[in-house]
Amino acid sequence: MLYSQKTPADKRADFRAALASGELQRFPGAFNPLSARLIEQKGFDGVYISGAVLSADLGLPDIGLTTLTEVATRAKQIARMTDLPAIVDADTGFGEAMNVARTVQEMEDAGLAGLHIEDQVNPKRCGHLDGKQVVDENTALQRVRAAVDARRDPNFLIMARTDIRAVDGLAAAVDRAKKLVDAGADAIFPEAMASLEEFAAIRAAVDVPLLANMTEFGKSELFTVQQLADVGMNLVIWPVSLLRLAMGAASRGLDELENAGRLTGLLDQMQHRADLYDLIDYEGYGRFDESVFTFTVER
Repeated sequence: MLYSQKTPADKRADFRAALASGELQRFPGAFNPLSARLIEQKGFDGVYISGAVLSADLGLPDIGLTTLTEVATRAKQIARMTDLPAIVDADTGFGEAMNVARTVQEMEDAGLAGLHIEDQVNPKRCGHLDGKQVVDENTALQRVRAAVDARRDPNFLIMARTDIRAVDGLAAAVDRAKKLVDAGADAIFPEAMASLEEFAAIRAAVDVPLLANMTEFGKSELFTVQQLADVGMNLVIWPVSLLRLAMGAASRGLDELENAGRLTGLLDQMQHRADLYDLIDYEGYGRFDESVFTFTVER
């Protein structure tokens, strides 16, 4: 009932242990708190909170328009609804070194298990669009050092994302990944890898956990969980998939309503009322209410 029964500290410790287990951790992207609870119910390992999804949820493109406050607030709402660890896309840290430091502490306070900071320039672009620009090496490393220095819970995961592959090639991505680890990054997110061989090249270069981004309609082929595990990936995300599925279904529903005047033909595609009530633990709220509302008013 209400929110997670696990503390953020416990979720972070569990997440660190899971990453150390050698088993690939599967983190579908949640587009709202209810979808985070569904991800847990379906047996996944964690929840990913995408900056692109948070932007889209506000009707905005993923070009750095969202603020730290908006992202931290929504991330908290999602993270507290599940016992699973949640990691959040913190873009470029919403500024430079001091902003990055504040971002880390805000996300710790919001109950996240970790975040990733990228090496794009401000304002950033979606990682799977052309025309990206990355910052110089010193700036990228400063962001990571600031994040690590600001962290108060040692189990809070500081992941460095690099977008340099699409700008300067694989060799540059390998080199930057190594230097980001040397700067203190706990994990690396190599964005827009073109093949399993490219993921394997990053794996051979660093000893920290690696994340694979399996976003649809992007630069990377959609590899299976087993394929990614076989090349040594530790974490896989599907950042926008549930939003895309939900919006596709919503669009088809509106078309049906426009054309048929009712939604009877789509009832078998809807989440049943009983399933929704089970997901939000409606019965648990009822039991709680009955247990505390036991008095009568004298008249």
